[in-house]
Amino acid sequence: MTIFGELRAGLSPAVEELLEGFDSSSPTPLPRRELIVEAIASVAFLVAAVAMAVLIDGQRPFSVPVALTLVGAYAVASRVRFAIGYGYTVPTQLFFVPMLFLLPVGAVPLFVAAGIILGSLPEYLAGRSHLSRMVLLPGDSWHAVGPALVLGLGGVAGPELSELWLLLAALAAQLAFDTGSSTLRVWLALAISPKLQPALLGWVALVDVLLSPVGLLVAIAAAQSPYQLLLALPLVGLLAIFAIERRARLSQALELSRAYRGTTLVLGDVLEADDEYTGFHSQGVVSLSVAVADELGLSSEGRRNVEFGALLHDVGKIAVPNEIINKPGPLTAEEWLVIKAHTIEGQRMLDRVGGLLSEVGRIVRSSHERWDGSGYPDGLAGHEIPLGSTIVSCCDAFSAMTTDRSYRAAMSVDEALTELRTESGSQFNPAVVDVLTRIIERSTPRDSHSQVAITAVGVPAG
Repeated sequence: MTIFGELRAGLSPAVEELLEGFDSSSPTPLPRRELIVEAIASVAFLVAAVAMAVLIDGQRPFSVPVALTLVGAYAVASRVRFAIGYGYTVPTQLFFVPMLFLLPVGAVPLFVAAGIILGSLPEYLAGRSHLSRMVLLPGDSWHAVGPALVLGLGGVAGPELSELWLLLAALAAQLAFDTGSSTLRVWLALAISPKLQPALLGWVALVDVLLSPVGLLVAIAAAQSPYQLLLALPLVGLLAIFAIERRARLSQALELSRAYRGTTLVLGDVLEADDEYTGFHSQGVVSLSVAVADELGLSSEGRRNVEFGALLHDVGKIAVPNEIINKPGPLTAEEWLVIKAHTIEGQRMLDRVGGLLSEVGRIVRSSHERWDGSGYPDGLAGHEIPLGSTIVSCCDAFSAMTTDRSYRAAMSVDEALTELRTESGSQFNPAVVDVLTRIIERSTPRDSHSQVAITAVGVPAG
């Protein structure tokens, strides 16, 4: 099950932001739109839960001590937040399954809501979360409605494996209600497309599925003696230890990511200080390359590497004399050899930093290879060239064509796109040319000034 109030941290498009947002406090009040959506969701849940408690015959005796024990155990488990995928999950399934068999099944959603509220109280009492955010908590209990309906209407009295098909139907209903309610609430409250949420909710669903058999074992044991369910608390403690360790590792990974990004930006600043045009040009290539990477559906790691590779694709030019870079006339054979060595020099510099930037170095090294194999420095061809390098190469060429150089004036957007199409399959990756062309054509008013096209996809016009 998810704690919906924290899902917002897991829906950021950047993984670094996801990690930064994990387990963050929310001392600010909910925005008006979210407050309205969450209030409606919570009221709807309470109406449905009360109706179920009244109308569904539990067929079981109600014990206040057992109910309090289950609610308390659920609250404890809800505080163990284990980072997974792009967000986190909680091991409440260990006690939710026993609730379905030890308490009146129609009232289980209300007891789940009580457990979630109890587990969240420390944040509100300490002021780490604004009181207005408590409206989120009843709506976080929608996952309990589905299985309670299935088991209540199916008349399942206890955790019997002979009723396996009903147990599986209850689990399916839980996943459907959990995913459906969370997706709908995020969409209405934050206008985030449902297409962006499976990456998070899929991981949460997987954890619930894997913990369900353990929860069923706890329920079977507790059917003989209810308080045996407390034997599952050491497992919750073990998961808490793992969660703390994982959070520490994620914090270290985030710090390392910041260090890599900081190093990349510093190298970019050094490049710009060494030659203003080269630095400005690299910034332009970054925006184009990231847009292409997004359109191609690259992973977060692939997108990050393309971003860094685009920013640093010319970093090796630090070792090239400015009189060669800015030479107004054609280069001599010796000067071309110096220019061609800049990708190798760029990779060598990034290899010295190591780690992530070594991966970026491979993109930098191959950023001047040609699709037909006639590029440099290694003469790679076709899919031998890293995809990130083909993205940077194509965007680099477009940016270069549409900006003034020391030896020629800028081309128009139409002229540059025509050149890309002409060289598609020889100099450039055809798939990248198609994507970049679509991005430019749909993002810019068609006129003859190149800078408009670049600005439309986020590159500063200078």
